[in-house]
Amino acid sequence: MARRCPRLLAAVLAPGPASAQALIADGGRVDGVGWAGFTDAAFMLHALGVLALATALGAAIAYHPFSRKRVDSLEEAEAPKVYLVYAVVGAVIGLMVVEYGMVVGFVVFGIGGLFRFRTALPSVATTGRLILVTLAGLSCGLDLPHLGVLATAFGFALIFALDRSLVCRVEVKGLGAEHLDGAAVAYRALIEDHGGEVIREAKSFSRSRVRFLFRAPYRFDLDALERSFDERIDDEKKGSVNWTVD
Repeated sequence: MARRCPRLLAAVLAPGPASAQALIADGGRVDGVGWAGFTDAAFMLHALGVLALATALGAAIAYHPFSRKRVDSLEEAEAPKVYLVYAVVGAVIGLMVVEYGMVVGFVVFGIGGLFRFRTALPSVATTGRLILVTLAGLSCGLDLPHLGVLATAFGFALIFALDRSLVCRVEVKGLGAEHLDGAAVAYRALIEDHGGEVIREAKSFSRSRVRFLFRAPYRFDLDALERSFDERIDDEKKGSVNWTVD
């Protein structure tokens, strides 16, 4: 722990180049506690409380009521999940640095630089999960398996809770201007009948289209909804449907 590494801590706190030189001279050694860490109930409870607090504070920002009213895209709808994952990532890094020395912080930032320049990922959410699993692996490599297991279990539970719903966008094109309002009502009603929660509805008379951004359960049947569009929407209100799901 940090208390066991006074030379390392003093080296890191030293100003300028002397800090880096002292850190290299010391070897940056971190003494892990191994499997015995699972018996440290005080630390495990403390770490669990820190992770829970970080999640709660992240949720306060992620689910701010003003932000929810301005959601206009899939990325914005999914942003709260990203905030929560990164809050947990920050908490795990903080636990590692406080308990096992600031040299761990240098390692984490070095790995972050590698991700930034050498890793191509499809989304910010995927990046957050990649960092979280890397921290779990780093914990194991530093002989801190209890922290790795705790971070993984907490992250697993958080992702399970966050990903129980999908965010979908459906765009209906080719609607006649005189039927656009009625078509919007009809399509929205079917989305809600199938269990979707409409987050935002946007009509464009100039482009003869209506867009819906809605949240749906994980097992939501998009095919069944699309069949309902074909079978239950009147021909004069029917348009061409395009889907996007995240």
